Amino acid sequence: MSMLDKIKGLIKGHPDQARQGVEKGGDFIDRKTGNKYRGQVDSAQQKLNDQIGDRRPPTGEQ
Repeated sequence: MSMLDKIKGLIKGHPDQARQGVEKGGDFIDRKTGNKYRGQVDSAQQKLNDQIGDRRPPTGEQ
């Protein structure tokens, strides 16, 4: 079983928590880099959220 399969197994049944983790992780990276890579981080967050499912968490400040 690959690491990706293990991660998918952990996420299954918990999409809301996974989305929150994606958002918090992206926000952390934005803070640490001074928003220098915000576009790339937002793109990665969107792709991960697309993989998790259709619903997205409520957005705060953008």
